[in-house]
Amino acid sequence: MSRIYQFGVVAVGLLAAAPATQAYEAGDFMLRAGAAHVAPDDSSSDLNLEGVGTLPNARVSVDSNTQLGITATYMVTSHIGIGVLGATPFKHNIEGAGALNGIGKLAETKHLPPTLTLQYFPLDSGSMIQPYAGIGVNYTHFFEEKTTTTLTSAVDGVAQSVLGTAPGTINGTELELDESVGVALELGVDWMLDEHFGLNAALWWADISTDATITALADGAEAGKITTEVDIDPMVYMVGFTYKF
Repeated sequence: MSRIYQFGVVAVGLLAAAPATQAYEAGDFMLRAGAAHVAPDDSSSDLNLEGVGTLPNARVSVDSNTQLGITATYMVTSHIGIGVLGATPFKHNIEGAGALNGIGKLAETKHLPPTLTLQYFPLDSGSMIQPYAGIGVNYTHFFEEKTTTTLTSAVDGVAQSVLGTAPGTINGTELELDESVGVALELGVDWMLDEHFGLNAALWWADISTDATITALADGAEAGKITTEVDIDPMVYMVGFTYKF
């Protein structure tokens, strides 16, 4: 089932929960905080050894992580809001996939995923239930990339089998992940308990892709590069609290 289809099904369910009348009032500001879980729907191209070619079916995968999510909405009109998603840095392990499945942890990275969306609120401001939908743009910044000895040993093994180097020639590795800009989709609902305080549940899908470059090191000097394109495309789930100003 495609991500777009899943969003359509959930949107119909939320928006059919009550008749569409008016939305939050212009000038309202909602601040939300809670647990945000990033679940990648990841895939990668085969690893490519610079100057040699691809390593068949040798790929990587990215695991999930949960952090503190913070979102805000400013109502521009009675129906339209501008939403911002932020969070404490997410930390992900990068592991082997395909022919590298089971090899273990190859690297880790942190990222920040600020997201800006244009939101639609269909219901009257007096309603306890306030569903909303949004579309916008996600910017993902990767930092603190670190590799493991498992990755270094694997790259050294590739160098031995493909390039004929002596065992232990590759004794270090570095990882660089490019930044990503892509489309983001959002669905959420506020359940207001009084005029200001409520509960919130929301989900996002973000188009996140990055070019990963692994640099092989021989006694600190660059000995070659391995590249791959990684599509992370996560679902982000958040539950928390809403405060309306």
